[in-house]
Amino acid sequence: MLISVGCFAGVNLMIKFLPNIPATELVLFRSIITLAISYVLLRRRKINPWGNDKKWLLIRGIAGTTALTIFFYTIQKMPLSAAVTIQYLSPFFTAFIAGFLLGEKTRWAQWGFFVLSFAGIVIVKGSSAQIPMDLLLLGVVSSMFSGLAYNAIRKLKNEAPLVVVMYFPLVATPVMIGFSLFNWITPVGIEWLLLIAVGILTQFAQVYMTKAYQSSEVNTVAPLKYIGVIFALTWDILLFDFVPNGTMFLGIVMVIGGVLLNLQYKARLAKQRTRTGA
Repeated sequence: MLISVGCFAGVNLMIKFLPNIPATELVLFRSIITLAISYVLLRRRKINPWGNDKKWLLIRGIAGTTALTIFFYTIQKMPLSAAVTIQYLSPFFTAFIAGFLLGEKTRWAQWGFFVLSFAGIVIVKGSSAQIPMDLLLLGVVSSMFSGLAYNAIRKLKNEAPLVVVMYFPLVATPVMIGFSLFNWITPVGIEWLLLIAVGILTQFAQVYMTKAYQSSEVNTVAPLKYIGVIFALTWDILLFDFVPNGTMFLGIVMVIGGVLLNLQYKARLAKQRTRTGA
């Protein structure tokens, strides 16, 4: 998971350095590169690239594409640390959606943790004029689709991780070609290198993230994901001349605190079920 976190942090930084390229075009370049890499690797390993559970593979691709496009847009338009923090609501949406898809009950305590994290998001929003309400709401929508994508991954435990990864760009590429036809900006100079790097780093990040979420030890590795906000804060301060104030730090702590409390609570419930044999 640490490799995935580091790669995603690098991707986020590069997206921030590409403010003039539309989010749909960013997703298109990323998807073409990861699609090509995934297909070649699958063929070399003699794995069926089309998978078995096509329904959930397509759902994972559609949900992931939607979440990523919105997320890239919010990265471009607001402080990086704020965009990343809003994405941390996704575990709650993962849990709520799991109630419908996997029959997992959401306890009252978990609702309390969600309220804590959402209150943190409200505080983050109020901490800076650079975080308008429309972008905050878009970030929340992105985290909702991320929650759906993570549940789809859990439905795909018997699929090879590379197959799950490939369906993301398999869906995104034709969709983003359509969008880009009406909103194309030709990259120049170093932008080409950044776009290629985004695709390569994303490939590594997606593979290792998928392996982590397919693991039975998700509650152990999931907290490592939140190291990403440290990278985001560092980039904001050192590279983008944005220094979060104390109020924003409080909001970030509340968001991550609520998420980690929820993970700890779920781990405790899992141990109790193991003891009782339920």
